[in-house]
Amino acid sequence: MNADRFSHFVAIDWSGARGERHKGIAVAVCDALGGPPVLVRSGAGWSRAEIRDLLRTELPANSLVGLDLGIALPFTDCGAYFPGFPESPANARDLWKLIDTICADNPNLEATSLVDHPQLCQYFRRHGGREGTNFHANGAADKRGRFRVTERAQEAQGCKPYSNFNLVGAAQVGKSSLTGMRMLHQLGSSVPVWPIDPLPAKGSVITEIYTGLAAIEAGRKPGRTKIRTMDELNLALAILDSPPISRRGGIDDHSSDALLTAAWLRKVALEPQRWAPKAMSREIAQTEGWTFGAF
Repeated sequence: MNADRFSHFVAIDWSGARGERHKGIAVAVCDALGGPPVLVRSGAGWSRAEIRDLLRTELPANSLVGLDLGIALPFTDCGAYFPGFPESPANARDLWKLIDTICADNPNLEATSLVDHPQLCQYFRRHGGREGTNFHANGAADKRGRFRVTERAQEAQGCKPYSNFNLVGAAQVGKSSLTGMRMLHQLGSSVPVWPIDPLPAKGSVITEIYTGLAAIEAGRKPGRTKIRTMDELNLALAILDSPPISRRGGIDDHSSDALLTAAWLRKVALEPQRWAPKAMSREIAQTEGWTFGAF
C-alpha cells in the first residue's frame, strides 16, 4: 500500500440510543501530515442521519473511516445469522437490507421493530430478563452469547467484546450495531465497507473499529481504556506519535475515544497485517466482516 494512500483518518464513536440527537456520537479527524486529531462539531449532538449524510457527501477524498460498531452479526458459528429462520440472509449486505426493511417505520435509524419482531426477538437478549430461546444458538456454552470470529481475535489482544445479540448493559454494542447496519444499508455503494467490500486502490473506505483496541495499543490497560482527562489523552497520543491537543482539563469519553482512535488509525493504517488477518476467510469477510486492527 502506498504511503500516501489515505489523506485523512476519521473515527466515529457511535450510539444506538433512542432519540434524534446523541451526546454519545463523536467525530474526530486527523490528516496524514501529522497534526493532532480534532473534533468535528465539538459540543453539538449529532444525529445518526447526519453521520450518514456526512459519509455520503462530505468526506475528504481518500479518507479511512472507522465506525465504532459491529458491521454484522455472528454467522460462522452456526452457518447463519438466524439459524432456523427461513429468511435468514446469506451475507452482510443482505442482513443490512433486512434490518432496514423491518425497521423502515422506526425514526432516527432506530431498530426497535427488529428486536421486537415475533420471531427474530428470540435471537436477542433484551431488557427485563428477556433472553430469547435462540440467544445461545446451537447450544452455545458461552453465557455471553454468540460471537464473530473477529471478536475472538479481539479477545486475544486483551479486549473484552460483547455479543452483538446482547442488548443489555452499559457496555453492550448490540443496539449501536443494529442502528449502524441500517445506516450502512442506506449508504449503499457510496463508500466501500471493508472487508465486506474489497479495499479499493483509491478513494475513501469505511471500516469497523473497536476504540478499546486503539486505547490498549496506546498504553491503556485492558478494562481501563476510557480516558476522561486531557493529560491522560495526550499521554496516549504521544505513544501513537501524535502531537498533543492544546486544551486542558476534562473530556468526555466519547470524544476521547474518537480523538485517540483517529490518531491510532493514522499510526497503523499502512501495516499490512491489519488488512490481512490470519483468521479472516473470504466467507467470513462477506458475512461477519472484521474489526480493523484485530489480527
